Amino acid sequence: MSGYVARVSPTATKTNTPLIETPQSVSVVTREQLNDRNVQDLNQALSYVPGVSANVFGFDPRNDAFYVRGFAEYYDGVYRDGLRQPGVGLIIPRTEPYGYEALTILRGPASGLYGLGSPGGIVDITSKRPVFVPFGEVWFQGGNFDRYQGNFDVGGPVEGSNGTMAYRLTGIVRQSDTFLPGAVDDRQMIAPSFTWRPDSDTSFTLLSEYLHTNLPGTAFFYNEPGFKVTRLYGGDAGFNKTSQQQYRIGYAFEHKFSPDLIFRQNFRYQDAAVSFPFTAFTGVTGLTAQRYAGLYKDKIKSAVVDTQLEGHFWTGPVAHTVIGGVDYAHYDYDRRYGLNFNVPDLSLAGVTDFSNFRYRTFIARPPLTSGSGQSQDQIGVYLQEQAKWDRFVLTLTGRHDWVFQSTSSFTNLVPGTPRDQNDGAFTGRVGLNYLLTPAFVPYASYATTFTPQVGVDSNGRPFKPATGDQIEAGVKVAIPNTNITGSFAGFDIVQTSILRQDPTNIANQVATGSVESKGFEAEMTASFAPGTNLTLAYTHLDVRFLRQTSLVTGQPIDGNSLSGIPGNTFTAFATYLFPPGSMLSGLQVGGGVRFAGTSYADDENTVRNPTVTLFDAVLAYDFAALDPKYKGFRAQINAQNIFDRDYTNCQAGFCYRGAPATVIGSLIYRW
Repeated sequence: MSGYVARVSPTATKTNTPLIETPQSVSVVTREQLNDRNVQDLNQALSYVPGVSANVFGFDPRNDAFYVRGFAEYYDGVYRDGLRQPGVGLIIPRTEPYGYEALTILRGPASGLYGLGSPGGIVDITSKRPVFVPFGEVWFQGGNFDRYQGNFDVGGPVEGSNGTMAYRLTGIVRQSDTFLPGAVDDRQMIAPSFTWRPDSDTSFTLLSEYLHTNLPGTAFFYNEPGFKVTRLYGGDAGFNKTSQQQYRIGYAFEHKFSPDLIFRQNFRYQDAAVSFPFTAFTGVTGLTAQRYAGLYKDKIKSAVVDTQLEGHFWTGPVAHTVIGGVDYAHYDYDRRYGLNFNVPDLSLAGVTDFSNFRYRTFIARPPLTSGSGQSQDQIGVYLQEQAKWDRFVLTLTGRHDWVFQSTSSFTNLVPGTPRDQNDGAFTGRVGLNYLLTPAFVPYASYATTFTPQVGVDSNGRPFKPATGDQIEAGVKVAIPNTNITGSFAGFDIVQTSILRQDPTNIANQVATGSVESKGFEAEMTASFAPGTNLTLAYTHLDVRFLRQTSLVTGQPIDGNSLSGIPGNTFTAFATYLFPPGSMLSGLQVGGGVRFAGTSYADDENTVRNPTVTLFDAVLAYDFAALDPKYKGFRAQINAQNIFDRDYTNCQAGFCYRGAPATVIGSLIYRW
């Protein structure tokens, strides 16, 4: 990777195939771009990536909730170091961007290599790892909403190890309020890692992390009839502190028997738990708001291991790269919850400024009398062949999965009937790239996916998995003798057998729904010189129900657009570093624009969301330009939504507020 440009990523093929020879659309967000934008969460990291809808639910620090090509990805679409990071219910494992080395977005079905998942794609986060060169950096940050944060990242070779061992220690501490009255966004993270490399053919890296967050229990504002979101915040300071703790530990092992035969095994165990108290409005009558409260406690424990063997060989003029493997994933999910419908009404008399209206009420913690549990085991076997002959690169991927699920529940301490469900599916991908020139490569591919669905129909039969397929064609460009890359992709995705209300009995569900997503994406990334970069992205997206039933009216909504997903988006972000010797040497300036076109506010397609255009900015200075003795010192200011645009987005009939102007200043020292 150089600047903002990446030439290789293993996510799409599990090999080091150049991106230009990969038969699917792939984007990479590098560490330099993350630093320049001072990214604070995964949604921000994805906000300049084509095909991604990152602000569907407005400002909500509780979760990283985003869509790729119109499909939700936050439960099954987030991967860490090539391993799925499952989420269920209210427990979605969080990620801290300061711990990323990069993230790769693979658009379109990925089941052929990774197993179950939605057809939109996956986001694979690469963790920071030890390097065999001493280094370090510290960040001190402050911002509006009383935001204070410190970051550190240090590492290098272990003294006395003769260059065979290296370590890294990364962490942050943050204390911050938010624009949600009385709500915080506090975080602590520490991530130790260690690499042992006894020789040039063998490496073992231990990766671990502990993350603790304190967040609001609700991020919602009261909605009046007619898709009007008010400034009356739903969170009561007496019952609004969500606490999530999680830790993970795993390893990445690689051994080269020869340059043409490589063994790898990646493993991770993760444990996450959240305590989720919240209040919500049931209505407003005159100057009195009626409310209820709830307390959810969710836990998830997961273990994932992927074992693979990669080989390289020739048959006549054809070069082959073959990778085969088996992976296993398991999780146990547990939920306990209770609701309190005896919450005192909230008086609104005398309130003139709801944007700063904070209130605190004693709310009794409800007993946790109901709950559910789920365990899932997935076993997958996969094989991929990449054959390169002359100017052609053929990719063939096949995988078979077996998924075993067991679900249980209880209500008012009375156990329900456990449900066991076994599913199996074969998925794959076939793709062809043609190197018209080494820098101009058309391609086409076909890929399939599957997603297990929990539950039974009115006859007690388990729902079959949702399945999907995609046709994609495009072109990839890498301009010779430059650090400029570009791509264009057109696609058509159809997902079938998704759950919908039974048109003959809305109390039941049937697996007969279907949805289609089609459109095109264009992307350009360039690094012209150190500190001078550009990224451009445009997406046109048309996502519609082919067969679906309205949850509001119970009537068919076939042909309607999915709500909350913009039909057109455009983003651009650029930085410019004044060169040495110029009057402004050491100064870096930059900015970005994020445009989201109209979308529907509800799945019944009765009201539209307006277009939204937001602007971001960065200003930084390297003090070494003043005097070499200040080498390593840098000051940086980042601003998002710099014109403080007040905007909302409605999805499935509920409306969410976007984040106001946010400014963070940083003092950085690197050595």
